[in-house]
Amino acid sequence: MIAQLGLYLSYPFVRYALIVGVLIALCSSLLGVTLVLKRFSFIGDGLSHVAFGAMAIASVLRLSNQMALVLPLTVLSAVLLLRTGQNTKIKGDAAIAMISVGALAFGYLIMNVFSTSSNLSGDVCSTLFGSTSILTLRPLDVWVCGILSVVVIAVFVFFYNRIFAVTFDESFAVSAGTAADRYNLLIAVVIAVIIVLAMNLVGSLLISALVIFPAISAMRVYKSFRSVTICSAVLSVLCALLGILISILAGTPVGSTIVAVDVAGFFLCCLAGRIRGGA
Repeated sequence: MIAQLGLYLSYPFVRYALIVGVLIALCSSLLGVTLVLKRFSFIGDGLSHVAFGAMAIASVLRLSNQMALVLPLTVLSAVLLLRTGQNTKIKGDAAIAMISVGALAFGYLIMNVFSTSSNLSGDVCSTLFGSTSILTLRPLDVWVCGILSVVVIAVFVFFYNRIFAVTFDESFAVSAGTAADRYNLLIAVVIAVIIVLAMNLVGSLLISALVIFPAISAMRVYKSFRSVTICSAVLSVLCALLGILISILAGTPVGSTIVAVDVAGFFLCCLAGRIRGGA
């Protein structure tokens, strides 16, 4: 198995997949902790459905660079979702349900009416649950992912204190002079970028697991925000690496394998938390 793994790693497309997988896992884990603590866990699920709808439109238009359409539409939806969720007439969970279900339905409808493929079911399944597209990345795709990942990490590090304040006590942050609305908007936009990046890795239906599982796993072991964030990042990267390697060796779907490893990591963290609490 080690010899076979060494053979696979000699191919550039495998190295590209590992690089992109690590970057996406790292970015997802950083904002995942904030989403869990702010009870925004399902915003990733809603935006992933929007990204699916945008990708369906890009496929019908036969755009060579789908991200040019998918990224702006997903970011715009994140802004609208945040604004609508603040409306007293439409609560946050209702807004997420409206946008996510509507985008998913329209995306599938567009792909059926304006089908450009002879294997529509395969295309839809690949988009929803991930496919081998992570193993067909071009150097340009890796560079784009790398640049966007650096931007996401830089934003999180630079605004760490303000994100921390808005996450734990938004009312106190506002009274202290922090523009909470701006930072909530910043969080939503960054999450939208992460969702678009993760589409090729795990598919639109499994993105929430990539964002949420490392965070709730780390919370089983640690209690402070910084410790949870660091543990979440390390756990997410390890699970992504292990999931991709298992997928390559066993021939299983990449996205589903990564999520399965995340689930296993969650149960291990629960066990570690119980042992640590007992000690």
